[in-house]
Amino acid sequence: MPQTPEEESLGSLVAQASSHISSLVRSEIELAKAEFRFDAKRVGMAGGLFAAAAFMAHLCLILASFTIAYVLAQWLPHWAAFLIVTVFYLVVAGLLVLIGVRRLKGLAGMKRTARSIKGLKEIASPNGQNLPVPTPDREPVTRDGT
Repeated sequence: MPQTPEEESLGSLVAQASSHISSLVRSEIELAKAEFRFDAKRVGMAGGLFAAAAFMAHLCLILASFTIAYVLAQWLPHWAAFLIVTVFYLVVAGLLVLIGVRRLKGLAGMKRTARSIKGLKEIASPNGQNLPVPTPDREPVTRDGT
């Protein structure tokens, strides 16, 4: 004869609760995997479409460059017109490199993550004893790039 909830032992209730929690966690993990697969397919498709669009834009840039050079060739020698277009693109590329280097110098590292892990180590250490902190191979990058 099955027991009523009032008659069940504490141990059996804990066992039931742990099995329910375990199945809930497994179900949540499966849901997360399914959502990730769905999102990954969408991101992959969007990435492919962006790559195709970038390729087409690159082709248009090449054609526009020839057009600009031929328009300039109406007033200048052909070699000078193409040289002007080439130098323009080299200047733009140089400016983009400088901007990119400055953006990389502004990286702050993972300061929040390091603080969070340090806080977890303090909580996890028994009796307030600090765990040994490994020394990094290199110094972290600060806001000003030093």
